[in-house]
Amino acid sequence: MDPLISAETARVGLDLYRKHRGNKPVLGVIYTHSHIDHYGGVRGIVDEKDVKSGKVKVIAPEGFVEEAVSENVFAGNHMSRRASFMYGNLIPKDPKGSLGTGLGLGTSTGNVTLIAPTDVISKNGQTVDVDGLTFEFMLAPGSEAPSEMHFYIPQLKAVSAAENANHTLHNLYTLRGAKVRNARAWSSYLHDTIERWGDRAEVLFGPHHWPTWGNRNVVNHLKKQRDLYKYLNDQTLRMANHGYNMVETAEMMELPPELADYWANRGYYGSVNHDTRAVWNYYLGFFDGNPARLYPLPPAAAGKKFVEYMGGADNVLKRAKRDYDAGNYRWVAQVLDQLVSAEPNNQVARNLLADTLEQLGYQQENGPWRNFFLSGAKELREGVKKLPVPVTASPDTIRNMPIEMFFDYQAIRLNGKKAAGKNLAFNIELPDVDQRYSLVLENGVLNYGKPVDKPDATVTTNRASLNDIMLGTATMQDKITDGSAKVSGDTDALNTFLAMLDTFEFWWNLVTPNPPPKS
Repeated sequence: MDPLISAETARVGLDLYRKHRGNKPVLGVIYTHSHIDHYGGVRGIVDEKDVKSGKVKVIAPEGFVEEAVSENVFAGNHMSRRASFMYGNLIPKDPKGSLGTGLGLGTSTGNVTLIAPTDVISKNGQTVDVDGLTFEFMLAPGSEAPSEMHFYIPQLKAVSAAENANHTLHNLYTLRGAKVRNARAWSSYLHDTIERWGDRAEVLFGPHHWPTWGNRNVVNHLKKQRDLYKYLNDQTLRMANHGYNMVETAEMMELPPELADYWANRGYYGSVNHDTRAVWNYYLGFFDGNPARLYPLPPAAAGKKFVEYMGGADNVLKRAKRDYDAGNYRWVAQVLDQLVSAEPNNQVARNLLADTLEQLGYQQENGPWRNFFLSGAKELREGVKKLPVPVTASPDTIRNMPIEMFFDYQAIRLNGKKAAGKNLAFNIELPDVDQRYSLVLENGVLNYGKPVDKPDATVTTNRASLNDIMLGTATMQDKITDGSAKVSGDTDALNTFLAMLDTFEFWWNLVTPNPPPKS
């Protein structure tokens, strides 16, 4: 179940198991949900030949491939950069650096892999037999992941709620960036799990943390986790309906003792504060209704005006140092963010903001908050350093990407300003998979569909060549030159189109403004 992020760590884990339990074969793999740490190591434990031959089943919930690809490719560059802060990849593992992620000790940076599911769970109560055990599944979409499922093994009286029942408060919004999660649905799936299997379960286990043993403890844990997310959902909406905005609601939110005092509900990974903001945003979006906040200046422009209003950089630093010495770190961070946004090369301001973020980091028991604060401090002092981080848009992810999603990603890469006023159409023929499409550019937007009668050009190639182009290991011109792609029609039109596709720099600035985009 859920073979980690990378093949190397999954292989070591399996080797450790076999050292103590014997050389047992792997006959099935379950992906409980679509996050990369729950499938990325699959090639470390099974050979794809055994999957294709039917020897090994790979079981996943409905929508798994689409959600895994869209999260790790469509927005993957942005998400992965922020994940480097969230998981402490850029700071040392020591008492002054990362102490863990709150959900585990850290993330690996090895080879991310993916083998497509052979068995897709599409309805509640669906069963799959693996090596004499029956797995009964329950779908939980839109909870901790967009595609997720729980299951029960009758022979073992064992239930798994995937990542929806942990020994910590989880994220309703993850700081690396992802779709906001539905707290009400999350709670309801835990309730359904209790109703469906609660009277029979003797052990609850999941992909993170340790098992819970004994029926009474299992049911109590599921109830406490269920009511944790429902309380956050319901009380956020109660306060929102009283007129409080997202930040105010988060500042006022406090769990009742019966939930707060339960150890597994503490905010080591998610936090009450940012989970409350997640619920508010899920229902009400980014705008709080105050028109003064509807059309703000961007950070660099706003920062310059704030600094001007506050009497200049020297005065800001003088006052900020006084507040820093008084321990008013939250306020100092807000103020110095304006100064650093206005003057990103002001190293005195950067250093004081770094000191401030460092103090905020040391105060946190929440792993991601600590890692974000300390990573920000490091980059303010040293600048952006290119260090090892997990690569989510891995070759396996691209290879398993449905061709329609491949075209959707090209539409995301399309530079709208460059495309304005252009009208182009291309037919794409993929003989190795017997598929034919058109790509049509109009109104600054790229759409795909059935082949058109009079394209500007027709590209004939195979899917593997498209994968190489997508991964950046080859260009379309490379494929034309080596004969693995053929173009008939107006090659200039094709080159014009390809020149409109952006590439994304991974190491963009997180703690200072990014330069204006190239036109």
